[in-house]
Amino acid sequence: MDMNMELTNLLDLQGVQVESKDISEEAIVFNLTISAKGMYCPHSHYTEELHQVRPILVRDLAAFGKPVYLNLPRRQFYCRICQRYFTEHLDFIDYRRKYTQRYEVSIYSQVNNLGVEQVSQQEKLNIEQVKNIFNHVQHKQQSQQITSALKPCSKY
Repeated sequence: MDMNMELTNLLDLQGVQVESKDISEEAIVFNLTISAKGMYCPHSHYTEELHQVRPILVRDLAAFGKPVYLNLPRRQFYCRICQRYFTEHLDFIDYRRKYTQRYEVSIYSQVNNLGVEQVSQQEKLNIEQVKNIFNHVQHKQQSQQITSALKPCSKY
């Protein structure tokens, strides 16, 4: 097994592969590619017609005492049937976020245990970023609790 495949397995993120890595004194950056050639539009039509690709840098959980960043292609597709553009959804990043879901949950847990200021210093994030992550995860968890409470119970 080659090194990039091992790193892909180690990262454990569905639908992406490690293309290369950059390790510096400050951080580790994994350059990723998306496995799927195409995707389904919001109206369930499959397309492989790429409109544009813009790279995004997403923060992930630290490794070996260094912050980890994922350099991802943010792909926008065009659906000829709907005649609309749509952006690819990745399961491990919430829409318009700059952090993986697991990193955000980690920050949320740390804030609950240590407080905003200490997490801000440890993670080298400003206080507003930490508060934003905390509020985002808290809102998601509350929404999930409400949704599960509203689901009807099935009787045997």
